[in-house]
Amino acid sequence: MERDAVGFFDIYKRSQGKYTRTITLVSVIVLAMWGAWGLSQKFLGYAMTRPPLVRYGVPTLLVAAMAVLGFWIVNRPRSADFMIATESEMKKVSWSSRREIAGSTKVVILTTVILAALLFGVDMLFALIFRSIGLMG
Repeated sequence: MERDAVGFFDIYKRSQGKYTRTITLVSVIVLAMWGAWGLSQKFLGYAMTRPPLVRYGVPTLLVAAMAVLGFWIVNRPRSADFMIATESEMKKVSWSSRREIAGSTKVVILTTVILAALLFGVDMLFALIFRSIGLMG
């Protein structure tokens, strides 16, 4: 399926996959802001040799560039179609209820505790056997 000639800032299939694309774009921007903050902290060590424009301008440009790149990625036809398909599949998933999740969690914790106790008992038994035959001190 070919994409019609549209501008860089046009949104591909605007009404589809909104949540997935929005969350992806926000995640890219948050990661860029985290990276920009780290870069700003690195520039702090060079505060005497770097002007404030470098300390704050370079990280700001990084965030702006990542925001534009993220916007382009989520509106690229291949990426957007993938995200649209992902969102539609997630709507088909049968999610467990809170009660089922709580019950399953209790079973997992109880099984883990029982298995840990069993392994502890076997470990103590082997230690006792090895001490009795003189392999452990």
